[in-house]
Amino acid sequence: MVTRDRPLRIALLSYRSKPHCGGQGVYVRHLSRELDVLGHQVEVFSGQPYPELDPGPRLTQIPSLDLYRDPDPFRTPHWGEYRDWIDVLETVMMWGGAFPEPLTFSIRARRALAARAGDFDVVHDNQGLGYGLLGLGRPKSSWRGPGRPALPVVASIHHPISVDRRIELAALGPLDRLSRRRWYGFVRMQARVARRLARSGPLITVSDSSRRDICRDFKVPPERVRVIPLGVDTRVFRPREAVRVPGRILAVASADSALKGTSTLLQAVAKLATDRDAHLVIVGRPAPATERLAAQLSLADRVTFTHGLDDEAFSALLASAEIAVVPSLYEGFSLPAVEHMASGTPLVASRSGALPEVTGDAATLVTPGDSEELAAVLRRLHDSPTERAALADRAVRRVGERFAWPAVAQATVTQYREAMRSRETPRSPEPLQSREARGTAAC
Repeated sequence: MVTRDRPLRIALLSYRSKPHCGGQGVYVRHLSRELDVLGHQVEVFSGQPYPELDPGPRLTQIPSLDLYRDPDPFRTPHWGEYRDWIDVLETVMMWGGAFPEPLTFSIRARRALAARAGDFDVVHDNQGLGYGLLGLGRPKSSWRGPGRPALPVVASIHHPISVDRRIELAALGPLDRLSRRRWYGFVRMQARVARRLARSGPLITVSDSSRRDICRDFKVPPERVRVIPLGVDTRVFRPREAVRVPGRILAVASADSALKGTSTLLQAVAKLATDRDAHLVIVGRPAPATERLAAQLSLADRVTFTHGLDDEAFSALLASAEIAVVPSLYEGFSLPAVEHMASGTPLVASRSGALPEVTGDAATLVTPGDSEELAAVLRRLHDSPTERAALADRAVRRVGERFAWPAVAQATVTQYREAMRSRETPRSPEPLQSREARGTAAC
């Protein structure tokens, strides 16, 4: 039986957990800390890059071959690095143009948990949705004894990667589109796994916009998806007393892809720089195409790229800008947007995905992909300290009212307990085809 107030033993899975730039590592760090504060036992199982955790939660490393590590992505491992057939599968899939990590991590995690199923009450998967998770949801006599229920699994989907795939493929030529389709092959697996997991427990997402996209693209019934917005650590991300750098514009790009709208931002800054003293700082490693565009726009002395910052340096940088920009063509939530807001930095964001829902009236919204409109807004804010101050004030208030990690943890525990109750009293099976049809119609 599930006792409402009993502390839980939680296995939190994350196939990659980049610490400071990208939502997965940030989510794992702060959620695990707040679950620990609530009195629950949390063990994080992660592949590379590993997260930085606060005191309390335990980290168990699930090493891969780390085929995409900086500064040597798409490397071919030395023969001595191979440990088992999963490593071979990972390399062969990469050679074939696929992205193997969600699948291979899930298989490794299943193996790691097989010997320790009695140590946990619930498994929480963070965005991986690999086939190996389905093994955690089946009765296994070698795990918990004959007739005992298997581990319940709760999955977080920050947004369905099918949206990234659609946007990126639309921006490519025919030959490049073919290779990227192979890369995004894992999305079919994620959709299948999401539907299977939703039968016995809730899925968690971060916004109503992402919920609609999950229902549409993954064919999950809407009643099986719960919305829990993300939080921000206001001890770290906060307004500072230091004077902001005049003319500084800041953006954060965890991955330099078409989805993030970096090219639109560069074009807008190039227009602004013709008659204003402005300088753009982008937190993230630029792709070669981005570097070429910056050179073509003669922005060498107007754009700085930086990465690898620790918490203090990163948060101080966010609080040093006069304007922050999230120019993405789509966001399922956007932690950087909330971090900018918490820092009291006036925010300009695209009118796309969950950004209007997240920012409310605390940001100026622009049409995604429209560099002319973005340049005009940047020029107006550059010239108006009063408007910048009003945006900053609304942003700090909105963060304090809506985005707190303790509330995220409390709401997530509620979903854990629901999944555990569902495992004790399984629902009657329903034909998959009818469920998918109803989910599509309702979304």
